[in-house]
Amino acid sequence: MSYLALARKYRPRRFEDVMGQGHVTKALCHALDQDRLHPAILLTGTRGVGKTTLARIIAKGLNCETGVTSQPCGVCGSCKEVDQGRFVDLLEIDAASNTGVDDVRVVIDNAQYAPVRGRYKVYLIDEVHMLSKSAFNALLKTLEEPPPRVKFILATTDPQKLLATILSRCLQFNLKRLPISVIREQINKVLTEEGQAFEPGAVSEIARGADGSMRDALSLTDQAIAFAGGGELKREPVEEMLGTSGRRVLYDLMAALTTRDGTALLAGIQKLETQAPDYAALLNELATVLQRLAMLLALPKAQTEDDDEALLALNGRFKAEDLQLYYQIAVLGRRDLGWAPEPRLGFEMCLLRMLAFHPDQPPDQPVTVGGARPATSAAGMAEPARPAAVAPTASLAPPAPVAARPRIELPAIAAPAPTPQPVADDAPWAVRLEALALKGLTKTLAHNAVWTSRDSDALRLTLDVKHKHLLTEERRQELQEALRIQMAGPIHLVIDVGIGALDTPAALAIAAQDAKQKAAETAIVEDERVKAFQQHFGASIRAGSIKSL
Repeated sequence: MSYLALARKYRPRRFEDVMGQGHVTKALCHALDQDRLHPAILLTGTRGVGKTTLARIIAKGLNCETGVTSQPCGVCGSCKEVDQGRFVDLLEIDAASNTGVDDVRVVIDNAQYAPVRGRYKVYLIDEVHMLSKSAFNALLKTLEEPPPRVKFILATTDPQKLLATILSRCLQFNLKRLPISVIREQINKVLTEEGQAFEPGAVSEIARGADGSMRDALSLTDQAIAFAGGGELKREPVEEMLGTSGRRVLYDLMAALTTRDGTALLAGIQKLETQAPDYAALLNELATVLQRLAMLLALPKAQTEDDDEALLALNGRFKAEDLQLYYQIAVLGRRDLGWAPEPRLGFEMCLLRMLAFHPDQPPDQPVTVGGARPATSAAGMAEPARPAAVAPTASLAPPAPVAARPRIELPAIAAPAPTPQPVADDAPWAVRLEALALKGLTKTLAHNAVWTSRDSDALRLTLDVKHKHLLTEERRQELQEALRIQMAGPIHLVIDVGIGALDTPAALAIAAQDAKQKAAETAIVEDERVKAFQQHFGASIRAGSIKSL
């Protein structure tokens, strides 16, 4: 019998076996138990997180001989045939190779026939975003009103490419990328069942390299077992297989940056060169580590079991401003890597910038080399490095130490937030707005709305439809809070979107400005002296030159 890949051998057969997707499996279980499964389901998510697996489990739950259930028995003929991929009423269609409208018409025509073997006919259309626009349009009506014994399950890694009309006819479930801890737990279980010895560090490397995909994790595990040649899975060979062996050297380089040890940094660069790593991936990893260190420094409770021990050893050894600067250097270096003469040179330049442009580095202080520190004068000031040997004829006086400039710390003065002023209960909306002292887009939102009604603590405004894009929950709450302070009582603000022209404060202000402009133009045109200039000298009024004061 041919070897069965781990990704297929350990594919989940029940909803309980699907890891990390509880928000999806819970809803599907309830729908199956109540026999209320939507006729069209859309499963989205990155590769290898369980879209096709869930579709097959749904097919088993619909066609299990014990009845429609979220707990298929797994031993009846229908369940076994689904697991073996030969159930006649589960039709898996690869939309990447069947993209045309003719392929979809075949599906639509066959959907009219009753199931052959099971209770429901299930169509699984994988990578559905690859269908052409005409194919989508041909599928619309069938998705909206499918035959009574037909279920459609669409799967895609790129839901943004689907038409809105398709999305509106489907019940959408978004499958999450799996965290490293979940993948590591599953790999441990698989290796234990396979009787394969392993180091925990090797499993962590595989889980990190899977990038959120369980299928990729099991495929990498297969590759690592083959790479180990029947022996124990160890971290170093796995890192070599994944091309991530430079990560440990990366931590050594960062440790050298904490002590500003140029010699250790140079040694780390030379060690990296012998491993021929992917320097773009290393810069990404460097930026990721710096971001994680900044997070742990600001929020110590953010530490998780996924954090590498070498990373935790660096926690607290960098200042917050250093991490911000280094992160910016790493990100910009990754952007400019394509312009470097060689990727290695671009990576080394990023490290040199981190070493040289330190926030606390005085302009005349040299970088530490070999762990040595600059000499210190009797006054406690750092002196420039001197040559190791000086010719006897040379007479050099040591430079006088430069007095440090005192740093003046100015207290931060926060501008007081404007407080809404009380107005009369019957004050017009425009007057009330001026007293609210709003700012920014919230002020623009209020000026393009009109007061509709107030019933007890319920207040309604109507927003001009041309400005409906301004309406967000955050701005509504900000306006509600300002009105609550102004009215000195509880207020629940509801903002409706109106149709047609509204006499909003903004519209009235524009109308008043237009009237003022027309009055100014009329005054100039009717002026006797202007008329005299026009009559005697043939003068004319240039359009747009009249401005109201």
